[in-house]
Amino acid sequence: MTEQQPLLKVVDLYKHFGGLVAVDDVSIEVYPGEVVGLVGDNGAGKSTLIKMVSGVYHRDSGQIFLEGEEVHFDTPMEARDRGIETIYQDLALCENLDATVNIFLGREPMRQQLGFLNVVDRDHMFTESETVLNQLDIEIPNLRRPMRQMSGGQRQAVAIARAVYWDARLMIMDEPTAALAVAEQRKVLALCRTLRERGVPVIIISHNLQDIFAVADRIVVLRRARKVAELVAKETDTDEVVALMTGSKPGDLL
Repeated sequence: MTEQQPLLKVVDLYKHFGGLVAVDDVSIEVYPGEVVGLVGDNGAGKSTLIKMVSGVYHRDSGQIFLEGEEVHFDTPMEARDRGIETIYQDLALCENLDATVNIFLGREPMRQQLGFLNVVDRDHMFTESETVLNQLDIEIPNLRRPMRQMSGGQRQAVAIARAVYWDARLMIMDEPTAALAVAEQRKVLALCRTLRERGVPVIIISHNLQDIFAVADRIVVLRRARKVAELVAKETDTDEVVALMTGSKPGDLL
């Protein structure tokens, strides 16, 4: 039987800002259909690591492989074109526009009107948006409402639906449940499980270890820019993870 290959593989990624080392020779692998929790205290290097994967930062050294092919992303759009979708805490949504426009933002379908005018095909956008939201079991009563009138959970759902519609091969979620009510937190975590069932791997960053244990298959712990542990979620607990994060258990830095 052929051994499954990782969809994403990063090898010895290193990044510094002046005299500050933000990520120090970190290697991780992410396989299709799994959720990987990325945890660590503030300044541990979590966001810098995913920003190198998603094309926001250029790495100083190390390699990134996508489905076995080494990749170099100069911009986040290049990473998105290869199927790496990143949802940050601020969501990067246009608050004055509705859900359908946000799902298609920058990729609007066009149709001809009067035989020669190209106009945005809003009917197609609405139908396709409804379809992908239904597939993800997301209920938004009025897709025509501006995003600013939607709840935090609904905005998260739209951002996730946008990524799924455009065939995300890897989803990176940075603090997706921060500032959400408990019911909305559960919905976002349910969407993580839905993505896993669809074969889309997820990297989730969160300070809420309860959220991490609710969805993650594996947990990668960073401390002071280095990876100190990689754990199977069902074989560990919050006490061990916190000990690794704080250094009371040294992990691989011993």
